[in-house]
Amino acid sequence: MRAAVPGYRRRARVSRVVSFSATHRLHSQYLSDEENLKLFGKCNNPNGHGHNYKVVVTVDGEIDPVTGMVINLTDLKGYMEEAIMKPLDHKNLDLDVPYFADIVSTTENVAVYIWENLQKFIPVGLLYKVKVYETDNNIVVYKGE
Repeated sequence: MRAAVPGYRRRARVSRVVSFSATHRLHSQYLSDEENLKLFGKCNNPNGHGHNYKVVVTVDGEIDPVTGMVINLTDLKGYMEEAIMKPLDHKNLDLDVPYFADIVSTTENVAVYIWENLQKFIPVGLLYKVKVYETDNNIVVYKGE
């Protein structure tokens, strides 16, 4: 085992998971109804459809030599509650979340929304990755790029 070296800071990535349920409709205001139906298929249902999303948030940073943590997990839990659960859980993304008024509520855009919301809470430079599972087979990773 390597002894701690003065001035050397170890880094780690820490992840936390939350799940939320929401409904949405894939529909672009820039396409005709026919084009939307052709592109999005059953996901363009006028009444919408729902998902049980799973979100993995990963932070990356130096391990504090005093606390032994990259981030306090209690703090991260609170940030995720504010940035993900409160605005998205049991909501119609298209009707209840102003961000999606003019943006198609694809999983890609949900990941971007979550990233942007988390940036308001997580200390600058720590947020590394947001991974959104729409289903077990449909997953989006966003790293703020």
